[in-house]
Amino acid sequence: MVDPIATERPKILIIDDTPVNIALLGQALQEDYVIQIATSGAKGLELANEETPPDLILLDVMMPDMDGYETCRLFKQNPVLRDIPIIFVTALNEMDAEVQGLSLGAADFLIKPVNIETARLRIRYQLEREQMRKELQSREASLRLAASVFAFSHDGIVITDAENRIINVNGAFTRITGYQLDDIRGQTPRVLKSGRQPMDFYKNMWHSLLTENHWSGEIWNRNKRGEIYAALTSISTVKDESGAIHHFIGIFADITLLKNQQYNLERIAHFDALTGVPNRVLLTDRIDQAIVHAQRAKNLMAVCYLDLDGFKPINDSYGHETGDQLLIEVTQRIKGCLRAGDTLARIGGDEFVLVLLDINDGRECRAVLDRLLAKLAEATVLSGHHVSVSASIGFTLYPDDFTDAETLIRHADQAMYVAKQRGKNRYQLFDPHLDRLALEQGKTFARIEEALQQHEFVLYFQPKINMRQGRVFGVEALIRWQDPGRGLLPPSAFLPAISDTELEVAIGKWVLNRALHYLQEWQQMGIMLTVSINIAPRHLLQANFVTELTAQLAQYPELRPHCLELEILETAALEDIERVSNVMQACQKLGVNFALDDFGTGYASLTYLKVLPVHILKIDKSFVIDMLSDAEDLAIVTGIISLTQTFGRQVIAEGVESIEHGLKLLALGCENAQGFAITRPMPAEALPNWLSSWQPIADWRQGTA
Repeated sequence: MVDPIATERPKILIIDDTPVNIALLGQALQEDYVIQIATSGAKGLELANEETPPDLILLDVMMPDMDGYETCRLFKQNPVLRDIPIIFVTALNEMDAEVQGLSLGAADFLIKPVNIETARLRIRYQLEREQMRKELQSREASLRLAASVFAFSHDGIVITDAENRIINVNGAFTRITGYQLDDIRGQTPRVLKSGRQPMDFYKNMWHSLLTENHWSGEIWNRNKRGEIYAALTSISTVKDESGAIHHFIGIFADITLLKNQQYNLERIAHFDALTGVPNRVLLTDRIDQAIVHAQRAKNLMAVCYLDLDGFKPINDSYGHETGDQLLIEVTQRIKGCLRAGDTLARIGGDEFVLVLLDINDGRECRAVLDRLLAKLAEATVLSGHHVSVSASIGFTLYPDDFTDAETLIRHADQAMYVAKQRGKNRYQLFDPHLDRLALEQGKTFARIEEALQQHEFVLYFQPKINMRQGRVFGVEALIRWQDPGRGLLPPSAFLPAISDTELEVAIGKWVLNRALHYLQEWQQMGIMLTVSINIAPRHLLQANFVTELTAQLAQYPELRPHCLELEILETAALEDIERVSNVMQACQKLGVNFALDDFGTGYASLTYLKVLPVHILKIDKSFVIDMLSDAEDLAIVTGIISLTQTFGRQVIAEGVESIEHGLKLLALGCENAQGFAITRPMPAEALPNWLSSWQPIADWRQGTA
């Protein structure tokens, strides 16, 4: 068989009243096909009649004036155009629409949104099918002239008498079906029937044979071994001189491989390869169907976004194979909690979406989610490891949340993040107020990202001193945002909006690089200070943190690394103290020291002091500021200083705002301080002049008021 696609570009006529759809389809197909475009059924008929008819028609169902069904009917009434394959393109996904289209002679359906790869496969398949049909017609004529065609045809051929009893078959028939002529002579082709097609299918086939003397289409048959195969079949009636039916000739090709390839491509396009459940592409279509169903049934539909808690540590610790087994196990548990009409889709690594139909009220949805959380929390053994996870779930209810599929997913996703923030292993209903807040946060995030690109951030530095010696020994780098519209902004005005994000890490890298730049400038001026930098937990725990820090230090070879000090929050190591300790030890080998910031605000301070290799503790300013008037704060400050002495650590107090604060700290045994009583944070350019003019506070050096 000559491949028409290989010899010349077939012509495809696209009939669609929506310019966007035309543009998308046309652009995707124009490299392989000659594209004609019509924006109405009438224009499509006119183009097909005026020029060389197209080889295939892509026809939109829903069009004004003349819809796709009427257009298809008119094409089929035209003897010149009737055999052109017509593929309906429709957003409808209902059986009655498909039956109506097929009854009018449509060859296939494409469901919006159109998957381009699926469309290419089906278009090529229909073009090949039409080419085969034409060839089969030609072969039918040749059979009456040359018996040799019958014997050597690659396609199966069966000849029956006027009563449809088999009188002859060729070798290809035997090869495909397994039946020799002696096995089935005198029987009807019903011996091949698989049971896949309904009775109406065969009624329509015989109606076409008896009225039009020809039928072609796909039939699923069963061979002698009981295996089902797909056959592209053409059946013709042969009449005698009087016009009476003399016999029937059936010619068919085994297209099982092509059908299986088509099926596999569709599964790849619409289903998750690991778990076998729908992916995001199919999920959107399922939600669209669920919306239509909810509108008709006048009840609720729930879209639930599920994210596993604790999946990443399991995946990292035990390997991806165990992680994959866990995802499969989780999928089965979720499916066990759902009903037949519900949908489960996997849309990310450990992220799933559930679509629950026929929900009467929010309580019914919550009952399903309660069962789901309990089931997922059960421990299991995978690859010899006892593992357990929980889930955070966000959900929204349609039509209470009256919007489209993508927005419903986004709303459920947002609610899921709220569930995580509130402690995990729980579910949260979408709140429109939180949605508006999320949009505002998104705008803020984008503005901060722009500020980093536009070099709007600057570093200020606050000195640290030894009060008794009257000596400045270091400075702390503090970021500020020089916003063109709002002026100089403190960290509290923007850092919370990017907490635990990659943007926070990017800004942390910028701070580190700028601080090293200033540190080198000062050392070249003879100013020997330690610069401390606050490091966010996400930044510190990046897999390549030590490697990148090494590379940054290498850019400043004249620096003494021990002049760099990294400050981490006491609460930063709560979830993975061993990993944090390993990173700190690797940094210390480079000469970099660590300070524990805001000490006293956590709840495992003694554990940290024993495990974490820090050499300085910073007493949080919230305790220092009020210690002169609050006995509890004074007791906390006293206890922290005693701990540092016991464990052999240095201590520095933040928030020293008066001479009296300093004197009290000195009396308690804390000599190092920073705060407004010394100086406020200043730009890097101002620091050398401040250092040259600063005078130690005499009362602190003497230790008396």
